[in-house]
Amino acid sequence: MSLLIDNIDSLVTNDPSHGGLLGVIPDAAVVVDDGRVAWVGARAGAPDADERLDAEGRAVLPGFVESHSHLVFAGERAEEFAARMAGQKYAAGGIRSTLAATRAASNAALSANVARLLDEYAKQGTTTVEIKSGYGQSVVDERRSLDVARSQSPFTTLLAAHVTPPEFAGRADDYVAMVVEEMIPACAPLASWIDVFCEQGAFDADQSRAVLTAGQAAGLGVRVHGNQLHQGPGIQLAVELGAASVDHVCHTDDADIEALAASSTVATLLPAADFSTRNKYPDARRLWDAGVTVALGADCNPGTSYTTSMPFVIALAVRDLHLTPDEAVWAATAGGARALQRDDIGVLRPGATADLVVLDAPSHLHLAYRPGVPMVHAVLKDGVLR
Repeated sequence: MSLLIDNIDSLVTNDPSHGGLLGVIPDAAVVVDDGRVAWVGARAGAPDADERLDAEGRAVLPGFVESHSHLVFAGERAEEFAARMAGQKYAAGGIRSTLAATRAASNAALSANVARLLDEYAKQGTTTVEIKSGYGQSVVDERRSLDVARSQSPFTTLLAAHVTPPEFAGRADDYVAMVVEEMIPACAPLASWIDVFCEQGAFDADQSRAVLTAGQAAGLGVRVHGNQLHQGPGIQLAVELGAASVDHVCHTDDADIEALAASSTVATLLPAADFSTRNKYPDARRLWDAGVTVALGADCNPGTSYTTSMPFVIALAVRDLHLTPDEAVWAATAGGARALQRDDIGVLRPGATADLVVLDAPSHLHLAYRPGVPMVHAVLKDGVLR
């Protein structure tokens, strides 16, 4: 059954053939059929369809694409957050408390939590979510984490090298060897990417390279947590290995930005994590102006960014990262798709996946203009209303 969505005040397509960064079409319509976009254009020229949805003057845009999340976990860390707000400095060690809770949780409990968070994402307009492991850190627990994730999203990442687990305290090299020799072979069939936290207090450049190249040898694409808390080798390593994305990038120098601009690696910015940790925000304006491909993500996790709101992330990106509203919306849709190496999501053009968001507003500008206000009127996933 085909569906015509018309009476759209402004349609964000992210198709440059319609002009500008967002390819906005005023007074527009969209036809979806069999889960795909069949037609987009001015309302006056819309073809007939089997059914009609009147947007009543609202804005329509592609569903948000979340390319960085950590949803397979148990427990929460509200007290840790409160301590940070009282002045305690963030360090990566808090991950270990989630590790214990996750290992103790049943598959059913983990799966229910993922479903709950995906529902939150969807209600706020996100139609694609990448999910990382990383709170299991044993062969059995990383594999079951990925099994839970893969049951609810096709976009899964093995982040076994998140931090060194307690049983390997002081033996990071031994843990890396276990990840390379045992964990990656066991878990690669359930993942699309390999990831590593390349950071002081986590894994250094040599350890990170060992994990990432082993993942590549197992057929996985590369993603990197890099340069979040300190200036470090993460960005350069990501570019060297042709990573799909390097995420956080809060601490950069000229060489980092030049390397990213000359590469296909996406810089995925996670400002909600910086908001929650009072960390330094990335220099998004400089990255964008240098020609770096920028994505935005919510980084939902229980310790440093417990949010599923991409509209909140867009508002932060405009207010504190100094992106324009158009740039922020592009980064949260088409940019996220680039970070997942997909060209059929984050865009509304014939042949693309029919993932759409109808806003309770006449323009995408309201996402940053009205922060904290529920803005999503309706969401279509694969052409079907949720």
